[in-house]
Amino acid sequence: MPPAPAAEPPVSAPEPPVSAPEPPPAVAVVRNENPPVYAALDLGTNNCRLLVAAPREYGFRVVDAFSRIVRLGEGIGVSGQLAGPAMDRAIEALQVCRAKLAARNVVRARLIATEACRLAANGADFVGRVRRETGLVLEVVDQETEARLAVAGCASLVDPAARGVILFDIGGGSSELVWIDLAAGENDGRRRRMTDRIRAWMSLPVGVVNASERHGGRHVTPDLFEAMVGEVMEMLCGFPEAEALDRAVARGDVHMLGTSGTVTTLAGVHLCLPRYDRRRVDGIWLTGRQVGDLVGTLVGMDYEARIANPCIGRERADLVLAGCAILEAMRRRWPCERLRVADRGLREGVLVEMMAADGVWRRRSGRRSGDRRHG
Repeated sequence: MPPAPAAEPPVSAPEPPVSAPEPPPAVAVVRNENPPVYAALDLGTNNCRLLVAAPREYGFRVVDAFSRIVRLGEGIGVSGQLAGPAMDRAIEALQVCRAKLAARNVVRARLIATEACRLAANGADFVGRVRRETGLVLEVVDQETEARLAVAGCASLVDPAARGVILFDIGGGSSELVWIDLAAGENDGRRRRMTDRIRAWMSLPVGVVNASERHGGRHVTPDLFEAMVGEVMEMLCGFPEAEALDRAVARGDVHMLGTSGTVTTLAGVHLCLPRYDRRRVDGIWLTGRQVGDLVGTLVGMDYEARIANPCIGRERADLVLAGCAILEAMRRRWPCERLRVADRGLREGVLVEMMAADGVWRRRSGRRSGDRRHG
């Protein structure tokens, strides 16, 4: 899901309000001087990320965050198991998360683990160890849940004028791909949540960690890069309703929406940022030509040059080209003219779903049905 950008500090400062991707129609937060605090944790193949937030009108405000690259899935493609050092790194990061949950008086949290824990033969043992050593209870979710939460978290960045969206989340061990069909039922007068507009989805068994381990990530020649692209393009042939999506993209008005460290890194490089800045990256639009040029630039950089780039850095220098190859395969199959970059995703989706389930937003009275703010 989205991996965190390379230059993001381990702890981020409180951020401005984030609009809820799918609030109920005409909603408002129940007034409370001390709103409840929620937390969402995403432990993936590459990253451990925590987001702590309090509800606000039409959304929530981030009060604390944490992100660390732990590479939990390192070597899993060969051994089929989580390695000892990788588990130790994850436990260390989770200890930090536990302290933050306690310090912020979190009333409700959902702590999700994804592909590495799904695949590993010792994944359940690791979840048990986490509970014993940190007190945190991880929930290993299936691929469909992961895709749905990514859609919920990014819904506010969908262009409402579009007829469709290809949302992708390039993770460490898998990549989620979702076709959101905005044209279906557009004239029936019903208001649908973005997650109800999912027409087809697929989880590809490839991410930046396992792809770079198979093909090499430090010294990537143009031929090796093309081999990675070709491998992913073959996987895309299995996407449900692939030909229907081909036709929808050919008709136009379909844009891509990417939530991953790959696309946020590309956006940072595009903006020539001296250090990664979420506020400048989240929501930025890139044209298809800009994305192609950026991918070509990164493929032409050697390992040391990638390390030296402040939006890539040492932690991502051996992974970013694998992510670019996955993205390039998607772009070649479905050449959309626009791509929107999301520095948000699964964690935001978790927060919105928990807050909505708890009724922190309620229907406002005395407003016309047409006077609504959407996340």
